[in-house]
Amino acid sequence: MSGQGRGELRRVLKGFDVLALGFGAMIGWGWIVLAGGWVLDAGSLGAVAAFFFGGIAMVLIGLIYAELASAMPRVGGEHVYSHKALGNVGSFVCTWAIVFGYASVVAFEAVALPTVVEYLAPNYKVGYLWTIAGGEVHASWVAVGVAGALSMTWVNCIGVRTAALLQKLVILLIFAAGFLFFTGSLFTGSGATMEPLFSDGVNGVFLVLIMVPFMFVGFDVIPQAAEEIDLPFRQIGLLIVFSVSMAVLWYMLIVLGLSRVLDSAELASAELGVPEAINAIFGGAWAGNLMILASVAGILTSWNAFLVGGSRAVYALA
Repeated sequence: MSGQGRGELRRVLKGFDVLALGFGAMIGWGWIVLAGGWVLDAGSLGAVAAFFFGGIAMVLIGLIYAELASAMPRVGGEHVYSHKALGNVGSFVCTWAIVFGYASVVAFEAVALPTVVEYLAPNYKVGYLWTIAGGEVHASWVAVGVAGALSMTWVNCIGVRTAALLQKLVILLIFAAGFLFFTGSLFTGSGATMEPLFSDGVNGVFLVLIMVPFMFVGFDVIPQAAEEIDLPFRQIGLLIVFSVSMAVLWYMLIVLGLSRVLDSAELASAELGVPEAINAIFGGAWAGNLMILASVAGILTSWNAFLVGGSRAVYALA
């Protein structure tokens, strides 16, 4: 965030910057961990249907944000909207709730990063410190989380341009891994492994559907940084809706690709379904490691986006 004049913000974010910010916030590493469970709970097409119908609801919510962001393209997003509707007290409560929500996600990413790194370097835990809730904490594990936190904070301290550049570069890795995964599943997968198409009928679909909104948390970081977007105001709203639509398509394609490669028994025994599926597609551990790197990329994009959004929310409060 660069100062200009009397604390004004510079409009420096372009279209791809905005898309990367919103999409990256929604695509963390949950799809790596949870996709197999979605297929088991609802069936292959049942899980796809859950994300389709849940995605429609999220797009409708995105349309509301699109109208508000286009009409009031100021830093702080919900802070501005709630202040207009509810006044000082309402906006104070609303914005601090958002800030605490963002802070919880950032804290989660600091824990998720060393957890994912463990899949790439299984024996990197050294220096036992203590045990919390049955889980051992090691110095090397803490060091990875702290290094990640310091690095992401440093990137955001440099400025929004640097944060946007990081977001775009990391998003490209996610796109590349996703493209390899889905195209590989089309050519080497089979429709036979997609059975059952629906598991436990409507109940199974709803079991996945209730999780869908949590997977789309984060697109509201776009209106948080609206005052730094160098685009016609109407396009800000369109990009919000487009980023949500991209995330809907991403989750649907991941579920569909996974179900074409691993059957129910293989999914039930898989620790991480998506990396094991891409290993099966390309027949090498390198592919699974690439997908783990994509999940690390998802952690970084989410982490970065929520730092951007959270800092703008606090700035708007100030």
